[in-house]
Amino acid sequence: MAAELHVAMVAADREVWSGQATLVVARTTSGDIGVMPGHQPLLGVLESGPVTIRTSDGGTVIAAVHGGFISFADDKLSLLAEIAELSDEIDVQRAERALERAKGDDDASAERRAEVRLRAATAR
Repeated sequence: MAAELHVAMVAADREVWSGQATLVVARTTSGDIGVMPGHQPLLGVLESGPVTIRTSDGGTVIAAVHGGFISFADDKLSLLAEIAELSDEIDVQRAERALERAKGDDDASAERRAEVRLRAATAR
Protein backbone atom coordinates (compact mmCIF):
# COMPACT_ATOMS: atom_id res chain seq x y z
CA MET A 1 0.00 0.00 0.00
CA ALA A 2 1.32 3.44 -0.94
CA ALA A 3 1.92 5.99 1.81
CA GLU A 4 0.33 8.88 -0.07
CA LEU A 5 -1.99 9.69 -2.93
CA HIS A 6 -1.91 12.38 -5.56
CA VAL A 7 -4.86 14.77 -5.37
CA ALA A 8 -6.05 17.18 -8.05
CA MET A 9 -8.98 19.49 -7.28
CA VAL A 10 -10.24 21.25 -10.37
CA ALA A 11 -13.15 23.66 -10.75
CA ALA A 12 -14.79 24.55 -14.04
CA ASP A 13 -12.59 27.65 -14.35
CA ARG A 14 -9.25 26.65 -12.77
CA GLU A 15 -7.07 24.17 -10.95
CA VAL A 16 -7.82 24.82 -7.28
CA TRP A 17 -5.24 22.59 -5.58
CA SER A 18 -2.88 19.78 -6.48
CA GLY A 19 -0.44 17.82 -4.35
CA GLN A 20 0.31 14.76 -2.25
CA ALA A 21 -2.01 13.75 0.59
CA THR A 22 -2.61 11.02 3.12
CA LEU A 23 -6.39 11.47 3.48
CA VAL A 24 -9.23 13.25 1.67
CA VAL A 25 -12.73 13.58 3.13
CA ALA A 26 -15.58 14.70 0.86
CA ARG A 27 -19.38 14.64 0.82
CA THR A 28 -21.00 12.51 -1.89
CA THR A 29 -24.62 11.70 -2.67
CA SER A 30 -24.05 8.47 -0.70
CA GLY A 31 -22.68 10.31 2.35
CA ASP A 32 -19.26 11.43 3.54
CA ILE A 33 -16.32 9.41 2.28
CA GLY A 34 -12.71 9.25 3.37
CA VAL A 35 -10.10 8.20 0.83
CA MET A 36 -6.64 7.03 1.86
CA PRO A 37 -3.84 5.48 -0.18
CA GLY A 38 -4.81 2.00 -1.35
CA HIS A 39 -8.54 2.72 -1.33
CA GLN A 40 -10.72 0.74 -3.73
CA PRO A 41 -11.36 2.53 -7.05
CA LEU A 42 -14.42 4.76 -6.91
CA LEU A 43 -16.49 7.19 -8.92
CA GLY A 44 -19.05 9.32 -7.13
CA VAL A 45 -21.12 12.48 -7.34
CA LEU A 46 -20.06 15.30 -5.03
CA GLU A 47 -22.61 17.14 -2.93
CA SER A 48 -22.07 20.69 -1.75
CA GLY A 49 -19.86 20.52 1.30
CA PRO A 50 -16.39 21.09 2.64
CA VAL A 51 -13.56 18.90 1.38
CA THR A 52 -10.70 18.28 3.80
CA ILE A 53 -7.29 17.24 2.50
CA ARG A 54 -4.58 16.07 4.92
CA THR A 55 -1.38 16.83 3.07
CA SER A 56 1.70 14.62 3.15
CA ASP A 57 3.65 17.30 5.01
CA GLY A 58 1.12 17.28 7.87
CA GLY A 59 -0.88 20.31 6.78
CA THR A 60 -4.57 20.60 6.08
CA VAL A 61 -6.30 22.08 3.04
CA ILE A 62 -10.02 22.84 3.29
CA ALA A 63 -12.18 23.84 0.35
CA ALA A 64 -15.85 24.62 -0.19
CA VAL A 65 -17.04 22.44 -3.08
CA HIS A 66 -20.38 22.77 -4.84
CA GLY A 67 -21.27 19.81 -7.02
CA GLY A 68 -19.12 17.72 -9.33
CA PHE A 69 -17.47 14.31 -9.29
CA ILE A 70 -14.87 12.39 -7.31
CA SER A 71 -12.75 9.69 -8.92
CA PHE A 72 -10.05 7.51 -7.41
CA ALA A 73 -7.82 4.81 -8.94
CA ASP A 74 -4.14 3.87 -8.66
CA ASP A 75 -3.60 6.31 -5.75
CA LYS A 76 -4.75 9.25 -7.89
CA LEU A 77 -7.77 11.20 -6.64
CA SER A 78 -9.56 13.71 -8.84
CA LEU A 79 -12.13 16.14 -7.52
CA LEU A 80 -13.88 17.74 -10.49
CA ALA A 81 -16.10 20.46 -9.08
CA GLU A 82 -18.57 22.85 -10.60
CA ILE A 83 -17.38 25.47 -8.07
CA ALA A 84 -14.56 25.16 -5.53
CA GLU A 85 -12.88 27.70 -3.25
CA LEU A 86 -10.04 27.20 -0.81
CA SER A 87 -10.98 28.25 2.71
CA ASP A 88 -8.37 31.02 2.80
CA GLU A 89 -9.91 32.54 -0.37
CA ILE A 90 -13.31 32.97 1.31
CA ASP A 91 -14.27 36.34 2.79
CA VAL A 92 -16.25 35.38 5.92
CA GLN A 93 -18.17 38.68 6.16
CA ARG A 94 -19.17 38.47 2.50
CA ALA A 95 -20.30 34.85 2.96
CA GLU A 96 -22.34 35.85 6.02
CA ARG A 97 -24.07 38.61 4.01
CA ALA A 98 -24.75 36.14 1.18
CA LEU A 99 -26.32 33.73 3.68
CA GLU A 100 -28.61 36.45 5.06
CA ARG A 101 -29.65 37.48 1.52
CA ALA A 102 -30.36 33.86 0.57
CA LYS A 103 -32.50 33.35 3.68
CA GLY A 104 -34.41 36.56 2.89
CA ASP A 105 -34.95 35.48 -0.72
CA ASP A 106 -35.98 31.98 0.39
CA ASP A 107 -33.36 30.55 -2.02
CA ALA A 108 -32.43 27.10 -0.64
CA SER A 109 -29.56 26.43 -3.06
CA ALA A 110 -27.94 29.83 -2.47
CA GLU A 111 -28.42 29.34 1.27
CA ARG A 112 -26.68 25.93 1.09
CA ARG A 113 -23.74 27.38 -0.90
CA ALA A 114 -23.31 30.20 1.62
CA GLU A 115 -23.47 27.77 4.56
CA VAL A 116 -20.81 25.53 2.97
CA ARG A 117 -18.56 28.53 2.31
CA LEU A 118 -18.89 29.63 5.95
CA ARG A 119 -18.19 26.12 7.29
CA ALA A 120 -15.07 25.84 5.12
CA ALA A 121 -13.83 29.34 6.02
CA THR A 122 -14.30 28.89 9.75
CA ALA A 123 -12.71 25.42 9.76
CA ARG A 124 -9.28 26.88 8.96
